[in-house]
Amino acid sequence: MDRLKNFLDQVLVWFILIQMIALTGVVIFAVLARITGQSVSWYDEIAAIQLAWLTYYGGAYAALHRKHIGFDTVLLAIPMPARTYAVYFAEAVVVGFFVLLAYTGYEVLMILEGMYLVSLEWVPVQLTQSVIPIGAALFVICELVSFPNYLDKCQRGISLEHAEIEEEVETELAKAQQGVKS
Repeated sequence: MDRLKNFLDQVLVWFILIQMIALTGVVIFAVLARITGQSVSWYDEIAAIQLAWLTYYGGAYAALHRKHIGFDTVLLAIPMPARTYAVYFAEAVVVGFFVLLAYTGYEVLMILEGMYLVSLEWVPVQLTQSVIPIGAALFVICELVSFPNYLDKCQRGISLEHAEIEEEVETELAKAQQGVKS
């Protein structure tokens, strides 16, 4: 499972990085084009699509590392063994939602067959909107890959949110103490 998590991590990091660089390039190009009086018609459409792609793939990356919205404090307040059932229930709801989103996104792709972007008539809308079912499926995979570790921590009463906050506090305190010594 760790090999799959590492593989997904690397693929998502590189895809997100490439998308961020591409979006930055598109924005800079469009600004320079407007400055020179030669604005491009496709900028708004392409930038919006790239932002949607970043959002979906970034969401999958967040799910892989359990950095999406969560309710650790609420879950940890529930006594065992009910906490375990609550974690399974919450996971089923999230996974169920994204499975439904992937299915619906696929249905939308079938409806969009033969349509092309307004500003770039050679780009199929199916390509641009494929992010919905693919991103949702990736989210489900990332949730399931990260679930065993998350379940273990919840059962042991370890909060992912609090551990990160405590680590940051310790780092900042150490920096402050070194600053005082200097």
